[in-house]
Amino acid sequence: MTNDAAAAWRPTCSLEMLRARSELLQQIRQFFLSRDFLEVETPLLSHDSVIDRHLDPLSVTLFGDPRTPDVGKQAWLQTSPEFGMKRLLAAGAEKIFQLCKAFRGGEVGQRHNVEFTMLEWYRVGDDYAAGRKLLADLASEILGSDIEMLTYAEAFDRYAKIDPHRASGGELLEAARKRQITMPESYDDSDRDLLLELLLTELVEPHLGESVPTILYDYPASQAALAQVSGGVPPVAERFELYVRGIELANGYHELLDPQLLRSRNQANNRARGEDGKYLLPEESRLLKAMEHGLPACSGTALGVDRLLMVKTGAAALADVLTFPIDRA
Repeated sequence: MTNDAAAAWRPTCSLEMLRARSELLQQIRQFFLSRDFLEVETPLLSHDSVIDRHLDPLSVTLFGDPRTPDVGKQAWLQTSPEFGMKRLLAAGAEKIFQLCKAFRGGEVGQRHNVEFTMLEWYRVGDDYAAGRKLLADLASEILGSDIEMLTYAEAFDRYAKIDPHRASGGELLEAARKRQITMPESYDDSDRDLLLELLLTELVEPHLGESVPTILYDYPASQAALAQVSGGVPPVAERFELYVRGIELANGYHELLDPQLLRSRNQANNRARGEDGKYLLPEESRLLKAMEHGLPACSGTALGVDRLLMVKTGAAALADVLTFPIDRA
């Protein structure tokens, strides 16, 4: 037996990091409780799943008493508690937050683990600006720093020298080639979003949050996910993300309220998943039923707690802040 195998029972983080995690969780709870938020719990295992081109939920086949109607059916470990929390909003909750585990298949590396800790919150009545401000207030309090606000277009102009909203697919492809960015042979000028994601990852993200935490906002309308789209010229997705030292920590939306728009986006995302050779996900959900009942105007944000702990403590990798990453779980 090798030394590595013999030590595989041990946690990868130190006892000091366990204390730092406990203190961070207390700090997060105090931030929200002092603002009269209610801490909630929703299922980690659900019949429904967020449909995203790039997120792969883990499936579970339900077993048990054969008389139970759900036996043999497929369920999903949640990539975030979003669906359950929005159902609570539709039922009358107004200010809620949750600290829970979330799961994303295929995510293993220095900044990824299949199972991770997520903080998610929603506040009814918050518009796009209020959603960004609440995230900025939390980040400032936790990290002890001022926060920079930067639009997606400003970031691309500064670091990639291209207009992400108006550039054609061919122009984006040429920009990637000029910077000698390695890309799969399948990439061509027909998929602007894949090219934008490539340029963001390679040219823009490494610079975000270098000096102070940065909130990037006003994403392309085609990347709205579950966010509303503004009526400006060009239209933009009312979506925002927090970066610290090039690491994405949080993703927030001025939340989409229209169930028909969500249905059409689900269909488009499933088509993209099929084109990528991925499994399709169920398009109908109890969230859609809740939205048909009426989802109140709100803003919401999801934040990776493990990554936040990583940047707060200066840890080099997620393994340094986790007890047992997937290879030791």
